[in-house]
Amino acid sequence: MIIPVRCFTCGAVIGSAYEEFKRRVESGENPKDVLDSLGIKRYCCRRMLLSHVELIDDVMEFG
Repeated sequence: MIIPVRCFTCGAVIGSAYEEFKRRVESGENPKDVLDSLGIKRYCCRRMLLSHVELIDDVMEFG
């Protein structure tokens, strides 16, 4: 639904990097390069950003 503030596995703060990650990937940059430049090294944290799906707009119809 909304991006978690912390990684579920290691507890590192990743929520602050999501907006920039999303903006840069939508502009056409390679997600791997974006994550590297943001300093997100652990694969568990990378998974949190790569696999996130925005569902809030779909759910709001039923609220």
